[in-house]
Amino acid sequence: MLLIALIALPIVLAGVARLLASDRQRAWMLPVCAAGHLTLTLFAVSHPETRAFGGWLALDPPGRIVLLLLAVLFAVCAVYAVGYLRYRQELSNRVFVPCLLIFLAMTTLVVCSQHLGLMWVAVEATTLTTAPLIYFNRTQRSIEATWKYLLVGSVGIALALLGSFFLAYASLGEDPSLLFGDLLQRAGRMNRSWLEVAFVLLLVGYGTKMGLAPMHTWKPDAYGEAPGVVGALLAGGLTNCAFLALVRVFHICEAAGAGAYARGLLVFFGILSIAVAAVFMVGQRDFKRMLAYSSVEHMGILVLGVGLGGAGVFAALLHMLNNGLTKGVLFLSAANIHRAFDSKSIDEVRGAMRRVPLSGTFFLLGFFAITGSPPFGPFVSEFLLLSRAFAAEQYAVGAAFLLLLLLVFVGMGRTVLAMVQGVPSPEARRTRYRDSLLTGVPVVLSLALVLLLGVHVPAPLEALLREAAGYLGATP
Repeated sequence: MLLIALIALPIVLAGVARLLASDRQRAWMLPVCAAGHLTLTLFAVSHPETRAFGGWLALDPPGRIVLLLLAVLFAVCAVYAVGYLRYRQELSNRVFVPCLLIFLAMTTLVVCSQHLGLMWVAVEATTLTTAPLIYFNRTQRSIEATWKYLLVGSVGIALALLGSFFLAYASLGEDPSLLFGDLLQRAGRMNRSWLEVAFVLLLVGYGTKMGLAPMHTWKPDAYGEAPGVVGALLAGGLTNCAFLALVRVFHICEAAGAGAYARGLLVFFGILSIAVAAVFMVGQRDFKRMLAYSSVEHMGILVLGVGLGGAGVFAALLHMLNNGLTKGVLFLSAANIHRAFDSKSIDEVRGAMRRVPLSGTFFLLGFFAITGSPPFGPFVSEFLLLSRAFAAEQYAVGAAFLLLLLLVFVGMGRTVLAMVQGVPSPEARRTRYRDSLLTGVPVVLSLALVLLLGVHVPAPLEALLREAAGYLGATP
C-alpha cells in the first residue's frame, strides 16, 4: 500500500487542484503534495522490502536513491513554484499545477516499476505530462520547443519499445516474465545477439530521454523555453528516471556476461556527450540554453561512470544526486535573473549580483559547483570517477575527461561571469521582480545540500549508495 500511496497521492491532489477555482489555492497544492510525498518517501526508503501488485511495484537499491532525489527536488521546486506563479498571474495555472503533480506521480511510477513494460509506459507518460509544462508561456518559441520535445522524445521512446521487445525475445523460456528479478535470474541463458541489439536500442531510446549526444537536440529548446522550475525538474528528475531505466537494462547485460560490450558503448556515449556539450557551451549567449548543454554534459558523466565499472558506478550514483540538486540551484536562480532582466541573453544581462543579489550570487556559486569546484558535491563525485578511470588503466578516457572538464569550465565561466558582473541597465532596474522568500529560500536550501554532499556524505546516504553499487555488481 505504501508504494501505491506514493503514486496515488499526487494523482488525487492533481484532481483536487483541477477542481479548485482559485489560482492561489491551486498553487499551494504543490507544497502540500510535496510534504506528503517526501514523508512517504522517507518511510519507503527505510522499508525497502515493500512490494505491490505481485512484485510489479517495488524499490530496488538504485530506485531508492532516485526516489529520494525526486522527493527532495520536487519539494524544493514546489515551494519555489508558489512564489513563481505569483509573478505569473496573467496566466492561469489550471493546467500547470495538475501537470506538475502528475509528473511527480509518473516519475515515481518509473522508479517503482519492476516490470519492463510498465516502466516503459511510465517513461512515456512523463513525456505527455511535461509537454504542457514546456508550453506554459504560450509563445511561438515555446510551442516550437514543445513539438520538438514530443517528436524527438517519441522517436526515442519508440526505439526503447523495440529494444524492450528484443530483450523480451532474448529471454524467452518455459516461464516467460518481464519482471526485472526474473530477467536477472535467467540472464545467463539469454540469447547474446538479441540481448546486445536490445541494449543498443534501449541505450539510444532511453538515452534520448536523458539527452545524451547526439540524441540531445530537444534539450536546448525545451530547457530554454520552459519555466525555470520545469527545467529544474527535467534536468534533475526526469533525466535521472531515464538513467535509472538504462541502469536496470545494463544490470541485465552484466548478469548475462555482456557487461564488457555494454560498458564500451556507455564510455563512448559518455565522452561524446561531454565533448558535444563542451563545444556548444563555448560562446553561448543564451544562459538557459547553456544550462541545457550542461545537462547534456552531466548525463554523459553518469553513463561514463557506469561504463567504467567498479567504483565508477558508486561515483555515478553520487554524481546523480549532486547534479540533480545543483541543477535546482542553477535553474531556479537563472529563472529569477530572467524575470529581473526580462531577457535570457548575456548581451542584455549584466550586473546580476547587483540587480538580484541573492539569485546572482547563488547562480555564480552554482556555476562553481556544477563545474566540479571544491568544496561542493560534484567535485567529490567527479574526482572519484577520474580516479576510477586511471585505476582501471583507462588513461585516454581519464585524460579526455579532464580536458573536456577544463573546456566546460572556461566556456561556461565566460557566460556566467559576463552575467553577474558589471552594472545593470536602466531598463533592468525598472522591472518589478525582486528576490523574495519563496523564490530565494529554495535556491539557498539546494546549494546547502550540495555543499553538505561535498563536505560530508551522511552515513545513511552513503550506505544506500554502496548498497546500490553492490547491487549493480560493482565494488565501491
